[in-house]
Amino acid sequence: MNSGANTTTDNAAFVDVELLGDLDDTERRIANGLRRVWTTNWNQRIINLGSVLSGGVPRDGIPPIDNPRYESTANAPDWLDPEEPVIAVEINGDARAYPLNILLRHEIVNTEIGGEPVAVTYCPLCNSSLVFKSTIDGVRHRFGVSGLLRNSDLIMWDDKTQSWWQQLTGDAIVGDYVGRRLVQVAAQVVSWETFANEFPNGRVMDRPGGRTSYENTPYTGYDDSINTDPFLFLGTVDPRAAAIDRVSAIDLGSGPVAYHFDFLSENPVVNDVIGDTPILILFDNSTESAFRSSIQRGEFATVGSSTTFLRDLNGRILTFSAIDGVIVDDQTGSTWSRFGKAKSGELAGEELLPVLHGDHFWFAWAAFKPDTALILEKADLLAR
Repeated sequence: MNSGANTTTDNAAFVDVELLGDLDDTERRIANGLRRVWTTNWNQRIINLGSVLSGGVPRDGIPPIDNPRYESTANAPDWLDPEEPVIAVEINGDARAYPLNILLRHEIVNTEIGGEPVAVTYCPLCNSSLVFKSTIDGVRHRFGVSGLLRNSDLIMWDDKTQSWWQQLTGDAIVGDYVGRRLVQVAAQVVSWETFANEFPNGRVMDRPGGRTSYENTPYTGYDDSINTDPFLFLGTVDPRAAAIDRVSAIDLGSGPVAYHFDFLSENPVVNDVIGDTPILILFDNSTESAFRSSIQRGEFATVGSSTTFLRDLNGRILTFSAIDGVIVDDQTGSTWSRFGKAKSGELAGEELLPVLHGDHFWFAWAAFKPDTALILEKADLLAR
């Protein structure tokens, strides 16, 4: 899990954007109010400022973690439950786990993994867990929580130019960095138990000290099936799925694709081709939600999680199946873990390259990627 498909070694890649013209009257009023706090270059923008809403907190009112504390897998904190969701990241052999229970209250962790400065990010309202390189043009940046939302998604800001960055896409949307996109690092949301079994020498972020309570989690009931109204989302929910349905979302540049969790629950091993790229999706039904359920008396519902990989191993296209719950490739019968690592058989020691993806809420992904092909059944795989 050390690198992801369609990433580059460059930081904050240049992308083609269409700048908006002069501020209109409404935007000018918004910018004048924001200038009391922000020094952002408002003339560099690719969005209308009117599309940005306050989340109800000031800049860094949701405080990022800048000096995280870690414990070894062997000495993990007692509060971690086996099914608890964590963001798993491995860079240069350094495997770390970031519990969503902590990120619910902080949303961004500025840290280093395997010597690489990164920002580990989570937007609870969109259930989007994404990790980005935080070095831009050779300079390390600190990312913070702006307190602002667009399409209900977290807008981040950097400490060098106070540019605004859309978390779900990694794009700079306002400020001097407009036209740049943060480089995403492969990350997988899995249960703590799954991470610990795979990485016995890994490390897990512990709760920071202080007065913050992590036992009483915010957003209770947010992902209950009865919730059809995402917080501060002013758009129209794509009717092909319910707003807070989870999808495994992938965009390799040939057209975005989202695999509905209901489909993956019934088909926990999926071999597909996106464009010309053969991919593998593995689904695990044991991972819990980060949100307490208002329906299940405050318990955490089991929702599952996905991991995604390239099926091309050294020029050989593999296909995969599950036999009695064990993942095997059909070509050699080697067994594989959910992290794309061959554990036994002819290919033992080999590792698939991960595909950049996210287990997002459908409404959010569809808002930013409206041309997404949604996979609801096997026939949808064959139709593309």
